[in-house]
Amino acid sequence: MPDLEGFTLYHRAGRDVRGDRLLPLNALRETWPDVYAREVRKYEGREALRDSVLPDLACGWGDVLFLSPVDPGPLLDVLRAAGHAAAPVRFWTLPAAALDPEHARVLLPRPWPGGVFQPHSPDDLQPFTRDVLAGACVPPAATLARLRALPPGAPLLLWADVPQVLYRGSLPLSLLREVRR
Repeated sequence: MPDLEGFTLYHRAGRDVRGDRLLPLNALRETWPDVYAREVRKYEGREALRDSVLPDLACGWGDVLFLSPVDPGPLLDVLRAAGHAAAPVRFWTLPAAALDPEHARVLLPRPWPGGVFQPHSPDDLQPFTRDVLAGACVPPAATLARLRALPPGAPLLLWADVPQVLYRGSLPLSLLREVRR
C-alpha cells in the first residue's frame, strides 16, 4: 500500500446531493436518473470520450469518479487575474490516502488540439503512487498559459488539461470536506 498521506484530492461539489455516496456517472443513470440526465449533458459532442474504456481499471469512463490532485484555487486565481468573472466555487476535498490504490489511476493531461478529444494512450494512465501524485499536483504551465489567454466569453474549462485521479467506484460523502476557492 503506497504512502499517500499529505496529498489532497478535489472534486467540484455537487449541487443536488442525494444519498450518502458520491457516485460515478453511470451509477447515476440507475440511482438518480434526473441527475444523470443533467450531468451527461457535459459530454454532448464528446460522446467518444464518455464511451471510452479504461482497461487498467476494467471499466468505462462513466464508471469512475474524477478527482484532481491540483488545487483549483490557483487555476481560478489565474482566470480572475486575467479579467474573467469567476465567483467562488465549492469543492470537496478528500485525503488521497482514503482511496484504494488498486481502484485508482492518475490520468496525465493530453493536449486537445482545437478542443477536440484525442484518444488516450495506455501511457496516459499512471499508477496511483506517491511519486506520480507528487508530479501531478502542480498546475501544468501549459494549463496556466491557456487560462491566461482565454478570450472573453470563452468556456472556462478548468480541468481540460489538468491531471486527474480516476477512481473506479463510489465514495462515502462522510469522507469529503467542503472548501471554497
